[in-house]
Amino acid sequence: MKKFFSTFLALTASVAAFSQAHSGDPKLTELWDPVPSIIQPGKTAQDAPSDAIVLFNGKDFSAWNGNKGPVEWTLEDNAMTVKRGSGGITTKKGFGDCQLHIEWRTPSVVKGEGQGRGNSGIFLMGRYELQVLDNYNNKTYSNGQVGSIYKQLIPLANASRPPGEWQTYDVIFIAPKFNADGKLQSQARITVIHNGVLVQNNATIWGGTEYIGIPEYRPHAAKESIMIQDHGDLVSFRNIWIREL
Repeated sequence: MKKFFSTFLALTASVAAFSQAHSGDPKLTELWDPVPSIIQPGKTAQDAPSDAIVLFNGKDFSAWNGNKGPVEWTLEDNAMTVKRGSGGITTKKGFGDCQLHIEWRTPSVVKGEGQGRGNSGIFLMGRYELQVLDNYNNKTYSNGQVGSIYKQLIPLANASRPPGEWQTYDVIFIAPKFNADGKLQSQARITVIHNGVLVQNNATIWGGTEYIGIPEYRPHAAKESIMIQDHGDLVSFRNIWIREL
């Protein structure tokens, strides 16, 4: 009986505390400022919202520089395709924190294997590489496959479509921050959705991409150009837009 009475008292106290916590003015926890800005979304998730900067709409290379002057890549059917040996292309404008949408396609005719099949890369700030690769039934090292931050972060899944089909990256990138003396204040972070599948989840980037050796951070500007790589394969790109965050 004594145990029952103690339990009853504890339950009564809990109910009283719950009632007190929920009996105040609900307006005390309402936030009315700041008011989020109104952005008109695209007709589909692939379409650019009203505040986006369109980097490539299939018509021209006006937002891009070539490796040594004008862009030499092929422009056809609202897409641009790597011209082997012409070098990578870079955005004329620099970006830091951003939301990036980009669609890409590896050649339908399969040639090579491993890293030698449908290889390219998207270099955020010109130095942090999100790997582009034909990884459909094509084995390679895990931190070099599609959706990886090259030679650093293994993707959570392989969401590859067959070669010749269009694929999508949606990226949230938070740029690294440096103090005035160049000392690293915070590392870069990245979230990547590949064909609707989460493959990088607010992952911390270790440093600039290195083919050989350990990645490290070197001070750079708060905004830098995005580079798309010419790795020698005829990879195509279309519908590229970005939102500055």
